[in-house]
Amino acid sequence: MVKYYFGGIFVLIMILSGVYGYLRTKTVNDYIIGNRNIGPWLSAFAYGTTYFSAVLFIGYAGKVGYNFGLPTLWIAIGNTFIGSYLAWKILAKKTREMTAQLNVRTMPEFLAARYNLPFYKYLSAVIIFVFLVPYSASVYMGLSYFFEAVFNIPYMYALIIMAALTAVYLLLGGYHAVAMSDFVQGMVMILGVLFMLYYLINSPNVGSIPLMIEKLGNIKEDYVSFWGGNGFNSLIFLTLLTSLGTWGLPQMVQKFYAIKDESSIKPATYVSTVFALIIAGGAYLTGAMSPLFFKSIPIDSTSLKPNPDMIIPQMISSHLPDWVAALILLLVLSASMSTLSSLVLVSSSAICVDLLSNLNFFKKEKSNIFLLRLLSFIFIALSVFIAIKKPAIILSLMALSWGAVSGSFLAPYIYGLYSKKVNSHGALAGTVTGLFISIFFSFYFNFDPSKLPLIGVLAMTVPLIIVPIVSRLSLNKVY
Repeated sequence: MVKYYFGGIFVLIMILSGVYGYLRTKTVNDYIIGNRNIGPWLSAFAYGTTYFSAVLFIGYAGKVGYNFGLPTLWIAIGNTFIGSYLAWKILAKKTREMTAQLNVRTMPEFLAARYNLPFYKYLSAVIIFVFLVPYSASVYMGLSYFFEAVFNIPYMYALIIMAALTAVYLLLGGYHAVAMSDFVQGMVMILGVLFMLYYLINSPNVGSIPLMIEKLGNIKEDYVSFWGGNGFNSLIFLTLLTSLGTWGLPQMVQKFYAIKDESSIKPATYVSTVFALIIAGGAYLTGAMSPLFFKSIPIDSTSLKPNPDMIIPQMISSHLPDWVAALILLLVLSASMSTLSSLVLVSSSAICVDLLSNLNFFKKEKSNIFLLRLLSFIFIALSVFIAIKKPAIILSLMALSWGAVSGSFLAPYIYGLYSKKVNSHGALAGTVTGLFISIFFSFYFNFDPSKLPLIGVLAMTVPLIIVPIVSRLSLNKVY
């Protein structure tokens, strides 16, 4: 019964957050970026909870941890230092300054204004909407798998319930509701991770940290090697994809637009970094110890390996007390709701603000807010439709989305902040290059999960070279 009490309290908090946001949402700026008035703690938790979703706790950490063991923690270190600390340190202040100066609220608006190229806004909006849909679908899939494994709720029912809950509180309150609920969700995530680690480490399968290291080494030497043994290259690409990738994702960068002022950035940086260390470290450590819970299965027999999307859910359902499992339910639910709300908000604003803003019908604030809510509903519906089809394992969907979106925007965004020598030709070439690499090679390798991290990293890093070269060779004026 405790899981129903926890779940009921959580749903009530989400609805109250939506009502609170609804009362504070009067303009499009309120709905999209909270009128640039979000404090450091709310901003930091919004960033962290958007970063880590059900994809991490279900498909990602379980699969990677089972394959690589303790070296998987390099990904957690990368997520903490590169994906959180350096992202805030390098990007936050400059982004807050330039977006306020240019009076822009979205990534497409920023790129169009920075490079004086209106077409850029439309192209960027389409990329965001198209490629964030499968990412959103992967989150819904992960969450539904979890409900099915731990609480025996049918996949379809869980999917519909989660979609309805997302729609209710996001459609009501916009960014104010997202920021407020993210803080609560972040606290739940921290508690959930700490209790999960405590009970799993002290279970008979593990015993203690020293025993865990010894037992993993007995199963496979690479599980306790410093650099990951034969999996070293794969770990590098996975770390870069999930760490550097956040720098070019619109739903992450949005948090820098919305923060209240420059003085809020420093405390937000430290809070976000500690949050990432706890959540990423806990998730990947859980994945790393998973071979101890499936040790009867031969490591070299692919036909007998557990479903990668179900490794952590099975550990939770079999080895944790009911009340802790209920808390983990809220952890995964919290991670998913925050990520989903940010994805939906960014995607709906890409269409409303960036594609349809010039239509006369949508000049009034009330009309725009209505359209934002309508588009949010459509985005959720499309994500659910894909999730129903179960097109691939979760890791593939996430890697494709991160590679395509971050590959399209990371280089033009960073150079746009810091270099006046980069122009529209270079920026556009960078976007096209990143998008081409992600799409072409994903299809070429038939969406092979082992190749997607490398493809994503190439999609993000190659444009960093292309943008300045094309800018230098082109003849148009710089900004």
